[in-house]
Amino acid sequence: MSTRTAHLDIRGMSCANCSQTIGDALESLDGVSVANANYATDDGTVEYDSEVVSLAEIYEAIEAAGYSAERASRSIGITDMSCANCAETNESALEDVPGVIDADVNYATDETTVEYNPDDVSLAALYDAIETAGYTPVRDEAGDESDQKRRDAARQAELRKQRRLTIFGAVLSAPFLLFLADKFLLGGTLVPETVFGIDFGWVEFLLATPVQLVLGRPFYVNSYNALVKNRRANMDVLIALGSSTAYVYSLVVLLGLLAGSMYFDTAALILVFITLGNYLEARSKGQAGDALRKLLEMEAETATLVDDEGNEEEVPLEDVEVGDRMKVRPGEKVPTDGVVVDGQSAVDESMVTGESIPVEKESGDEVIGSTINENGVLTVEATKVGEDTALQGIVQTVKEAQSRQPEIQNLADRISAYFVPAVIINATFWGLVWFLFPETLSSVVSALPLWGLVGGGPAALSAFEFAIVVFASSVLIACPCALGLATPAATMVGSTLGAKNGVLFKGGDILERAKDVDTVVFDKTGTLTTGEMTLTDVVALEDEGNRAAADGGDAAADGGAVAARTRLDQDAVLRLAASAERDSEHPLAQAIVEGAEERGLELSDPDSFENVPGQGVRATVDDREVLVGNRRLLEANDVDPSLAESAMERLEREGKTAMLVTVDGEAVGVVADADTVKESSAEAVAALQERGLDVMMITGDNERTARAVAERVGIDPDNVRAGVLPEDKADALEEIQSTGRKAMMVGDGVNDAPALAVAYVGTAIGSGTDVAIEAADVTLMRDDPLDVVKVIRISEATLAKIKQNLVWALGYNTAMIPLASLGLLQPVLAAGAMALSSVSVLSNSLLFRRYTPDHDYELFGRLRR
Repeated sequence: MSTRTAHLDIRGMSCANCSQTIGDALESLDGVSVANANYATDDGTVEYDSEVVSLAEIYEAIEAAGYSAERASRSIGITDMSCANCAETNESALEDVPGVIDADVNYATDETTVEYNPDDVSLAALYDAIETAGYTPVRDEAGDESDQKRRDAARQAELRKQRRLTIFGAVLSAPFLLFLADKFLLGGTLVPETVFGIDFGWVEFLLATPVQLVLGRPFYVNSYNALVKNRRANMDVLIALGSSTAYVYSLVVLLGLLAGSMYFDTAALILVFITLGNYLEARSKGQAGDALRKLLEMEAETATLVDDEGNEEEVPLEDVEVGDRMKVRPGEKVPTDGVVVDGQSAVDESMVTGESIPVEKESGDEVIGSTINENGVLTVEATKVGEDTALQGIVQTVKEAQSRQPEIQNLADRISAYFVPAVIINATFWGLVWFLFPETLSSVVSALPLWGLVGGGPAALSAFEFAIVVFASSVLIACPCALGLATPAATMVGSTLGAKNGVLFKGGDILERAKDVDTVVFDKTGTLTTGEMTLTDVVALEDEGNRAAADGGDAAADGGAVAARTRLDQDAVLRLAASAERDSEHPLAQAIVEGAEERGLELSDPDSFENVPGQGVRATVDDREVLVGNRRLLEANDVDPSLAESAMERLEREGKTAMLVTVDGEAVGVVADADTVKESSAEAVAALQERGLDVMMITGDNERTARAVAERVGIDPDNVRAGVLPEDKADALEEIQSTGRKAMMVGDGVNDAPALAVAYVGTAIGSGTDVAIEAADVTLMRDDPLDVVKVIRISEATLAKIKQNLVWALGYNTAMIPLASLGLLQPVLAAGAMALSSVSVLSNSLLFRRYTPDHDYELFGRLRR
């Protein structure tokens, strides 16, 4: 099985029904496991088995459903081909590139034409495939265009198109506003009944028909695709029905086939209002993605490369390669991710991590591309370039989040799936009722204050004409556009808002889920503490025995026992322990080695070394067997740790991690490391507890050390899980969740990855490893436990905004459909209200951009600490 993920830029969607249509069409294909389409962002994500279904078939399914996924075509020259088999080899190589739809290689012209998904394929990948096949591509880097530029260009093109249509329709429809004003306000004194002996209705016909043909065409085409190809009605069907009903009825009246009023003005203005709404909607979508574009705009355009002789050369950013050294002067942007090899400065990382205070950097520290060097000159060695940089990773994560919608979207999708057919049925029912029983309904409805907005009801219009008015109004007022935008628009803003504040959600579903967390489980080392261990104590049991002797009694007897054993001073204990730990990469071991070196001790290389996970190390140093570890390590090797128990307990009560040292089967001393608790840990725990969440801690440390740290940060000792081996952390978390808890696991290390994966929400703190980040649902760009509170606040705020939008959308339909059904609304007013509903939902979502997660967010926008 070869699973791939395609990210598609889909065109032609007009409501949530379109999204569901595409999802259903794709999931019906054998080999497609997951398919999502997002109406708000025009994005789609498809997970598929490339051995079962091809990307070309996925594109065909989208097109068969009446939509289009953006594709690009590229011609590339190929040299070194000598026969038709060479062409076939290149075709196979190119078609194996994920994202390539089709490749046609022509041996006669030494050229290939490749069709591909521009969201997933770079020109460099196509070149690499040709070279891997053993041939030489003719490179043309100048024609390569970035994904974001291409997307911006497409969005701007759509915006210009909608603007042109709106202006065209508005110019032709402007006279209708004068006609309506004359009709309703001046009693028809300005507009004549005939012009040069021709019925004035022909003038209205000439104005309305171009609008109907030009502005109405997209709606008719999409309606045909929806009804004929997909057998599912969408919002375009409602618009086409409402507008064409008014237009066709007016034409029939104009031709003298029926008696009644004409509604050419209504037919034209409906399309103008809807198109204006589409224009404003496209503009709002662009504004919703501003934060993402601004992130990309932060990238430096050039870099100053430095060679070994100190010569400098300014080159375009895309020419920088891993290993290049770059000089970054004060005020300049760090061109790409790297490590400082020379210099010292403060770097403003706020645009990437949300950290407002510049971070001090010196040799050996990592820097993030696009951050700003504040003062000193830095020499930085590039470690990641292009799409591998942190900034590009943030952008990609946000895009993924926007394509994965929250579960609440399923509610809107289910409603939308049945909504349009229900609206048509409702409109048809009320149209028939008004046609069959006009007087009965008029007597009931005429008492309502809005009666008369459609010309006095059946008393002024024929029963058939009034039924047409009711039908047109009812289908237009109930368009589910706002309902389809409610969730994705808020999710789009929420995910980019998180990125601006150093919080990356892997999907909209995670964005929704985080608010339901009732328990937060912190790993200790590197999460609540800095993870930077330092050697604090060295205890030789000889000294401990002398201390006990001074206390007299049984303790003196114990001291005598120690004296009878191997007698080593502190330096000797530390030298043997550090020598044994030299080959270990554990932070505790490294602290011991560094502490010994700082004291000037000469260490030996161990003759043998064994790491015992969760216990310590076993090594042979200077022909002596040395153990360094916890009580379990000694007990497993039949060494009695009781002689060191008093020293161990004393150090552990101080919150230190104490390790026993034995030589040739005898306990000779204790070494202790301490880890500094992060300044914000206690504040983060307090803030979470204030919200009513249970806060727990899980660690491999012993009970006493764990409880000491828990006490310092404010965690209840009963909520501490100590002595948990790395491989058992996931089991411990599952046990916590087995009682029905919804737990967020917060960790940073490789050994946290399994626990992050099984947690209801896994959160990797930004200083963590790539493995932990990959397993997590949320990544915190900063090394700050307080950002866990931000995760929950952003989640709650986003869902509150979604609920606001749903209230707008559903409330609008709930209020307006009865008005239209009872004949209290002109079709043109219904169209205007429908367009306004979509714009209001998008505008409400855009207001969300001003929210800062330093506060809680209540449903109607009130802030509380």
